[in-house]
Amino acid sequence: MEKELLFITVIGEDRKGIVAKISDLLYRFDVNIEDISQKIMGAYFVMTMLVDMKDSPRPLEELRAGLEKIGTELGMQIQIQHENIFKMMHRI
Repeated sequence: MEKELLFITVIGEDRKGIVAKISDLLYRFDVNIEDISQKIMGAYFVMTMLVDMKDSPRPLEELRAGLEKIGTELGMQIQIQHENIFKMMHRI
């Protein structure tokens, strides 16, 4: 079965629990983390994730809403983008 890949980006002030809150939401939505990169740049936390949503019984918009709620709680910017949209935006 083909994967349904999404990119998640997280940017904001560094604090405890960022990865835990986001990965817990992904776990509850049955979304698999394929790749993750995180870095502290000055006082800012920057993370990118590549996740696979093919096994999730819940729609993308519900996942987006959950991530937005976490972003609001943590005072961070969290964006999610489907791989197909990413590919279309970066075609030459």
